[in-house]
Amino acid sequence: GEPAYDSLVTTSEVQAWLDRYIEAWQQNDPELVEALFTNDAVYRFRPYGGDGRVAEGVADIVSSWIDFDEDPAKWEASYRPYAVDGDRAVAIGTSRYFGAGDEGDEVYHNCFLLRFAEGRCAEFTEHWMLEPSES
Repeated sequence: GEPAYDSLVTTSEVQAWLDRYIEAWQQNDPELVEALFTNDAVYRFRPYGGDGRVAEGVADIVSSWIDFDEDPAKWEASYRPYAVDGDRAVAIGTSRYFGAGDEGDEVYHNCFLLRFAEGRCAEFTEHWMLEPSES
């Protein structure tokens, strides 16, 4: 069964969650995505810019995620905890899309702001920056 949480997370638990996050993205499986988030979770894909990229509730998160439908052979990702405090964590890493840019791969540097409840993510805010190509 699920381990008992007092809404506190450890660095290793956050790393395990990030690994499951990548796996769910690779598999594009609604059940794997669902298992990551609380029922009332909020996922901010792009917190700024006014294009409304916020999903509210696990069903909305699953549908917006599965719609994305990126071929897992075309990307790789690696994330790790940067800081963990109580029920909150900051994670950093990169997402690389092979051959997506004019000059080759596109590499995004990611920062995730996470809040956990009962071992699942209740709030996920994604900040990202595209690495400039070397042209």
